[in-house]
Amino acid sequence: MYKNLVAALAAACCFFPLQPAQAQPPTRAAWVYVTPVLDTGWTRQHELGRLAVQQALGDQVKTSYVENVAEGADAERVMRDLARQGNDIIFTTSFGYMEPALKLAQEFPRVKFEVITGVRRAPNVATANARYYEGRYLSGVAAGRMTKSNVVGYVAGFPIPEILSSINAFTLGLRSVNPQATVKLVWLNEWFNPPREREAAMTLIDQGADVLAFNSASTAVMAAAEERGQLAIAYHSDMRAVAPTAQLAAVTHHWEAYDLARVRALRAGQWQSGDSWGGVAAGMVRIGAFGPKVPAAVRQEVLARQKDIAAGRLQPFAGPVVDNTGRPRVPKGRSASDAEILQMDYLVEGVQGSLPK
Repeated sequence: MYKNLVAALAAACCFFPLQPAQAQPPTRAAWVYVTPVLDTGWTRQHELGRLAVQQALGDQVKTSYVENVAEGADAERVMRDLARQGNDIIFTTSFGYMEPALKLAQEFPRVKFEVITGVRRAPNVATANARYYEGRYLSGVAAGRMTKSNVVGYVAGFPIPEILSSINAFTLGLRSVNPQATVKLVWLNEWFNPPREREAAMTLIDQGADVLAFNSASTAVMAAAEERGQLAIAYHSDMRAVAPTAQLAAVTHHWEAYDLARVRALRAGQWQSGDSWGGVAAGMVRIGAFGPKVPAAVRQEVLARQKDIAAGRLQPFAGPVVDNTGRPRVPKGRSASDAEILQMDYLVEGVQGSLPK
């Protein structure tokens, strides 16, 4: 009887052949950029993340990007188009993309949104950021050792907590090795405007700054420092191609591992909304690419401090921290909490400037 059953099943297979398992279709992933894709800078680092995903996953993924997308209504239009085109996951790489992403997440519940630098989440909206302030503290140490005028200039984007914590950490690092040094601040209230970035840099140099820092998106500040024979700290990327003698060091940001992990999680059915905030220890923030004018002793000191931050031995916002109006902000004996850093709304002692009205 058993033999007859086997024979019957075999015969049935001739009429109903077994179907091979369906291969998982490629995951469609898109990136939205607030500036053009340049050779260096904020958007370049995110583009490196996209390229890493494409290279690692090959035909398992189809990636695309849209560049130079203004925050607000234009961003909403672009992201809606990407969702309608069938993208499974959309990486939005600017703080001003958060509200459009939250709105569209309700309209397209199947699509996953990764809001880089965002602070609000939803079931299909995750947020991620880097502890930029850690790299800023380290670059402040380098600036404090290299300035001769004790005046350091800083070209800032918008007065959001991420930028305020960067300015403050930079100033604390600066004054940890050079208590006489001060930071002169110029606000742009935009991320990408090379002519205005250059103008701000030139103004700061005219006011005595011999080291510049910035968190705008172009290389204009670096080029201005090179032209005027001063020093500048590259941000997001190594910018020695633009400022071969002016670059003091580069604070670089690395999104490849994060982006790849999120796409892999989606393909495995394990993607979840959450918040990620990695820094030096996670390899998302680094300092290096020191310029030719930097003595070996300064390089060694900065790299040693980087190891201290990675190991948790050094906290950039260890108290006492006082703001530039004299108000105590972090008492001696403790460090600012993550919540305090994420909500920072003041400038520390040593910064010459104020928040825009």
